[in-house]
Amino acid sequence: MTAAARPLWSRLVRWFDSSTDPAADIDTPRIDWLRVIPFVLLHLACLSVIWVGWSAFAVLFAVLLYGIRMFAVTGFYHRYFSHKAFRTSRFMQFLFALLGATAVQRGPLWWASMHRHHHMHSDRVEDAHSPVQHGFLWSHLGWFLSDAYFATRTERVKELAAFPELRFLDRFDVLVPVLFALAIYGLGEWLAAAAPSLGTNGWQLLVWGFVISTVVLYHATFSVNSLAHGWGSRRYPTRDESRNNFLLAILTLGEGWHNNHHHYPGAARQGFYWWEIDLTYYGLQMLRAMGLIWDLRPVPSKIREYRKPDSSGAV
Repeated sequence: MTAAARPLWSRLVRWFDSSTDPAADIDTPRIDWLRVIPFVLLHLACLSVIWVGWSAFAVLFAVLLYGIRMFAVTGFYHRYFSHKAFRTSRFMQFLFALLGATAVQRGPLWWASMHRHHHMHSDRVEDAHSPVQHGFLWSHLGWFLSDAYFATRTERVKELAAFPELRFLDRFDVLVPVLFALAIYGLGEWLAAAAPSLGTNGWQLLVWGFVISTVVLYHATFSVNSLAHGWGSRRYPTRDESRNNFLLAILTLGEGWHNNHHHYPGAARQGFYWWEIDLTYYGLQMLRAMGLIWDLRPVPSKIREYRKPDSSGAV
């Protein structure tokens, strides 16, 4: 059954409850435009900056929320939930998932299940977001909007699916973003009355702090799928086309060291050498110093220094 053939109510309910019709269209990767209307509207809402204007506070607030949520995606959704690169308590695990959900990139189980599948089939036909196999636009955002990859494949994240609080966040993945957006609007309205010198208000802070910040966050994250599999250098002879890219590493707090990551996915750090800036890893070290996480998985020296010799025997 195609997305268009499914009852309208079923397609709309999935905006609020991602468990609806969980097995739909697994083998037919196409975009269900009705379901992705909120994604499209979020991008169009960036144009509302024309009416709400800007203030130094709103712009700085947007940058701050971008950084915090990017760290949540890279440090928690990626390195913790997807790769188990460190350990933490159940309470902190829930807080990490809650913070990651504010990035509006679906729930932690869905995110981790898709990423684990990516590593299993990197740059092969089965890889949902390989630019090598499916082209740049599909790898960048088409797969994210596809009905085929809507369902959470819990068989890939069985140990995470054992926690009901994580299943709740994953099933109702729109709940946290909506509450987050309302909180930002409320903060802006409060600041308009309590600190008018900041020159902001609810609508302005919502547009900058949530809408624009989220859209930039989307495309920075997606660039690791698209650009980091074709733009940059290759230190390790991985089976895919993963690349290291300094600019992407800065933009994504360390995720741009993508060839390193595909060489050894389980490490808590992706910048293997001191000169490879990995802001997410520095943040994780701070959390470890505070006792909130522990057992950060290192990069074994033999793996870090591994080089495959060419036909002449040179490295």
